[in-house]
Amino acid sequence: MNLHDIIRRPLITEKAADLQAQDKYVFEVARTANKVQVKSAVEKAFNVKVVDVNVITIPGKMRRSGRRFVPTSSWKKAIVKLKHGDTITYFEGV
Repeated sequence: MNLHDIIRRPLITEKAADLQAQDKYVFEVARTANKVQVKSAVEKAFNVKVVDVNVITIPGKMRRSGRRFVPTSSWKKAIVKLKHGDTITYFEGV
């Protein structure tokens, strides 16, 4: 898997912004990616040292489309803790 296939996009939310004070960054990742792959992809893409990775699978929800209900796809997010002092500049200024 290519590192750009593993990391889909950064998640920029209020909760993710609060986690940045603890040197933690949140990404949406591929559903087949594991912790080791996420760690190596973040280290290569942003040139930082990753200390810990937590991976969470978010289940899909039932959404209404007219009279019927259709399920949305489940997805996976990763909370990546960096070494103290390292930052990802993509998140700065948010």
